Amino acid sequence: LPLCFPQKLWKMLESGQFRSIWWSEGGKCVAINKDLFKVEVLGRGVCQRVFNTRHFTSVIRQLNLYGFTKMQRDFQRSASLPEFLSEEDAVSAHSQILYYYNPSFNRAHPWLLGMCKRR
Repeated sequence: LPLCFPQKLWKMLESGQFRSIWWSEGGKCVAINKDLFKVEVLGRGVCQRVFNTRHFTSVIRQLNLYGFTKMQRDFQRSASLPEFLSEEDAVSAHSQILYYYNPSFNRAHPWLLGMCKRR
């Protein structure tokens, strides 16, 4: 039987083969470097494809269908203009990283994976 989306995602995270996707927040969230993911995962040839798509929006749609929610990252910004401007580069690089959470998708509790059902 082919693996469902959450199972494929889990295998990717546990494989250590991908630099574009990893566990964050102590294994409670999935972190995705958007630009690197497009090249490293979605840009693969047909035989090596993980997902049946080449479009990042389709992957996001699958995350949403399986109950993942996007986590917002709040950055404490400096009040002084020079410091604020120097922080901009770090924040813009960090904005390429998306975080998704699902209470049933937790590295420490693999048995919960079966609870990730399509809506």
